[in-house]
Amino acid sequence: MSCFTQLNPSFPVTVEGKGKGQAFAVIDYGEEHNLIWVVALDDSGEIWCSPNPKVRMRSNWTMGRQVRPNALAVAAE
Repeated sequence: MSCFTQLNPSFPVTVEGKGKGQAFAVIDYGEEHNLIWVVALDDSGEIWCSPNPKVRMRSNWTMGRQVRPNALAVAAE
């Protein structure tokens, strides 16, 4: 059984190999699969379904969340 959840509000993420965007939904196909993040990319407007290991939250100074230098190559952009 799969589950589609719309995120409200969406939140900023970085997708490895694609760039920065807003995650607005998540798909859960169950125990044997990664979560799939539905992300609208900032630069191109493309919408990608990205597996969990390729998606990272962006930094947020107010919340004390900093991106590690080598967490994702595109995070340094």
